[in-house]
Amino acid sequence: MENLKKTPLINTYEKYGGKIVDFAGWALPVEFEGIIKEHEAVRNKAGLFDVSHMGEIIIKGKDAYGFVEYLITNSIASLEDNQVLYTFMCNRNGGVVDDLLVYRFSKDEYFLVVNASNLDKDYKWIVDNVGDFDADICNISDDTAQLAIQGPKAQCILQKLVDVDLSQIKFFHFLRDVNIDGKKAIVSRTGYTGEDGFEIYVSPKDVVSLWDRILEVGHDEEIVPVGLGARDTLRFEANLPLYGNELSEDITPLEAGFGFFVKLDKVDFIGREALKNQKENGLNRKIVAFEMKDRGIPRHGYEVYSDDQKIGTITTGYFSPTLKKNIGLAIIDADHAKIGNEIIIAIRKKRLKAEIIKRQFYTKKTQK
Repeated sequence: MENLKKTPLINTYEKYGGKIVDFAGWALPVEFEGIIKEHEAVRNKAGLFDVSHMGEIIIKGKDAYGFVEYLITNSIASLEDNQVLYTFMCNRNGGVVDDLLVYRFSKDEYFLVVNASNLDKDYKWIVDNVGDFDADICNISDDTAQLAIQGPKAQCILQKLVDVDLSQIKFFHFLRDVNIDGKKAIVSRTGYTGEDGFEIYVSPKDVVSLWDRILEVGHDEEIVPVGLGARDTLRFEANLPLYGNELSEDITPLEAGFGFFVKLDKVDFIGREALKNQKENGLNRKIVAFEMKDRGIPRHGYEVYSDDQKIGTITTGYFSPTLKKNIGLAIIDADHAKIGNEIIIAIRKKRLKAEIIKRQFYTKKTQK
C-alpha cells in the first residue's frame, strides 16, 4: 500500500474500521462495517463517502464554452450558472474516453469532475484537443477534496452544518462558497447512489474535520461511513454506469444505452460522425439487464451464451441487497437483446440460466 496514492482521510479510515484496498492506484476503503449494512444505510437513512480521489479540471477563457461543447457529447447550450450536466467525452471512434460531470461557474468557466482512474488520460486528452480554442486548462485535483452524503436523511443532517437552505438547491444544481461548519465549499445536489444527497468540494486541509463533524451531527439519524463496495452495489442498482465496466474506449454511449446524453444535432463534437453512423446503421451489440434463474452470482467478465454460441460478457453482476436477487448487466450481440430472452451465464464450470429483463432494477429517489 506504500506506493498507492492516498486521500487526506487515509489515517481516519482506521478510526472507523475501514478495510483498505488498491482501487485504480489509490488506497481506499472497500468497507467499514460491511457492504450490505452500508448499502442499506444509504437506501434507508444516510451514508458518507470519501471521494477525494476523483479528478477536477477547470476550463476557462474566452472560448471555454465552445471548447467544452466540442469535447463532450451532451450540450451545455441550455446550461445555466450553478447547474450541472452529466456527459461523455468520446474518442473519434465514438468510444468513451470518460464519463463526467460539468459544472457551469459562468459562460467562460467550467468545472469538470472526472474519474480518478482516467484523470491523467483525460487531462492529456483535453490539452491535446484544445487546438485554436482560447481556453486555459488547469488540473486542480490536488487542491480539491470531495465528500458525498447520500440517502433520505442526507439533507437534514447536512443542514445542521451549512448557512444556506439546502431545499433550495435543485437536483443537478449547486452553490459555491457555501459556509459548511466554518469552511468554504461547493455543495451540489448530485450523487452516485440513486438516492437524494449532496457532493461537497472543499480544501484538502478541511476535509478530515468535516468528515468527523458530519458523522457526529448525523449520529441520531444513524449515518454511517461507506466504502467502495456499497458505492458499487448502490450505483449498479440505480443503473448508473461504471467506467471500465459499462463504459470504455471500446464501448460507445449508444451501445451502453445512454443515447439521451448524446446530442447528435449539435454542430460538432469529438466522435460525432462515428456515433451518427452507428445510430443510422443500427447497433451490433447492446448492454442488457438480466436476472439469474438458476442459483449463482454473476460477476464482471463472465461469458454469456445463447445455447452454445458466445454472445457477450457481463459488465457488472451482484446479489442485489435491495431486491434480494442475483442480477447483472451484460454487453451482448444485439440480435439476442430482446426482453424475455433466455441467456446462459458461464459461472466457473457451470452454465446457468438467466432471463433478460427491463433495465430498471431500482427506482431512483433523487429530488426532481
